Amino acid sequence: MSWLDDTDDDDEPEFDEADVRVRPNPKANRPRTKRRPAHSDAEIARVLGVDRGRYAVLIDEDADDEHEAVAMRARELRKQPIVTGDLARVVGDTSGDEGTLGRIVGIEPRTSLLRRSADDTDQVERVVVANADQMLVVVAAADPEPRPRLVDRYLVAALDAGIRPLLVVTKTDLTDPAAFLAHFDGLDLEVFTSALDEMPVERIGAALVGHSTVFVGHSGVGKSTLVNALVPSAQRATGHVNVVTGRGRHTSSSTVSLRYRGEGGSGWVIDTPGVRSFGLGHVDPANILKAFTDLAEIAEECPRGCTHLPDAPDCAIVEAVEGGRLGDRGAARLDSLQRLLETFADKP
Repeated sequence: MSWLDDTDDDDEPEFDEADVRVRPNPKANRPRTKRRPAHSDAEIARVLGVDRGRYAVLIDEDADDEHEAVAMRARELRKQPIVTGDLARVVGDTSGDEGTLGRIVGIEPRTSLLRRSADDTDQVERVVVANADQMLVVVAAADPEPRPRLVDRYLVAALDAGIRPLLVVTKTDLTDPAAFLAHFDGLDLEVFTSALDEMPVERIGAALVGHSTVFVGHSGVGKSTLVNALVPSAQRATGHVNVVTGRGRHTSSSTVSLRYRGEGGSGWVIDTPGVRSFGLGHVDPANILKAFTDLAEIAEECPRGCTHLPDAPDCAIVEAVEGGRLGDRGAARLDSLQRLLETFADKP
């Protein structure tokens, strides 16, 4: 008999559930789970603006009881960009009463997304606005001098996003914009001209009805003045141009959606801060030519794989310009196109 056989069963300890020691949860809360509520009761609201992590939203848009409320971003959306123009799903207190705060728990699918980058080599895109279907480019005929290539960039970004571009030239009382506008001959681009005492508010307003239009432009071109004329309640700050540098001062510091109401109906004016550059690092190079509709038609005659650059063999656009087919504006149009294409020549 081994010594193991000498063990007395009566000496073995007995255990039950009371003897099990459970370590208490120091935070006294439930374990986290990846399951999230469906929020079937969420309301759809338009994001009007963003200010320090708080979102102004419009509840019950177009209803008799539409009203603004303030909401914050839900934790699960911390990596989801929420921008002006988004249609958000909001829960919580959406009454809009002082001190109340709703919660954005989702974003509806977007119909368009206007983006820009810091420069053409920056792959980090900055979302400007969501769900816009028009872009109104505001340029001054003088003070500051108009920049055709900046307008070209706006057009590329708009067409890349599937947004229809429009053009307003302000301060036409200072100089004749004909030479500047000649740069855009042949484009499917509706143009408005505006002088200090002759602002075509009704014509521009008619183009805004039924649309969500994002206003873009260089600082100091009169964009905020135009917005205030279209939406008197906007009270957007206006500035002036520095007589030494020729540059405008930024007056709009944030992007905001404003309701336009005209005789023919209503629409949305989305005012953005003035910019001096508009990077296209996010743009598909194949979409650049689309912004030059007159040149794109001629490009159909180019050989397959044509780059349209100065050294491109048998390029129909180059030959058309050299042959005078596009008149005096042709060389400037081609130069602007080639500058953009050269920027993206090495982009995969």
